[in-house]
Amino acid sequence: MDTTAPPVPGGLSRERADILESLRAHRAFLLVTVQGLTDAQAALSPTASSLCLGGLVKHVSLVERQWAGFAVGGAEAMAGGSGEQEWADAFRMLPGETLAGLVEAYRDVAARTDDLVLELDLDTEHALPPAPWFAPGATRSVRRVFLHLVAETAQHAGHADIIRETLDGQRTMG
Repeated sequence: MDTTAPPVPGGLSRERADILESLRAHRAFLLVTVQGLTDAQAALSPTASSLCLGGLVKHVSLVERQWAGFAVGGAEAMAGGSGEQEWADAFRMLPGETLAGLVEAYRDVAARTDDLVLELDLDTEHALPPAPWFAPGATRSVRRVFLHLVAETAQHAGHADIIRETLDGQRTMG
């Protein structure tokens, strides 16, 4: 299994290169974990959790797209903060969705985020949207958004590894 991330462009600051390398490495782990699966396998939830592999790819794509929007334009630009059903649907494969389509969409989101890592001022801060888990008036820097995406991707790549091992014994990370 090839879990190497694409190379980081030369001439970047060490910080930007580290952010890109970390994002790309964890994305690679997630995508290698789902390689070779059928759509039916990707939609299975074989653990006590309701998570499935296709749903994890879909969820990470959604979260990355939303936080990339925030990095560009703040809470107003955080596309998609819709209702509970849409959020729940982001963790599973819906009829008509394919793993290949979800992976392609994720790669498109990832490419856009990578561009933002190269372009945006990492010190720019935006007010967070009102939510019970954010302190009133709290802000996040673009840097912290990208670090959050690294953590989010790594966490769900680990979930994916457990689910894949449960499905067919294949392990990506261990």
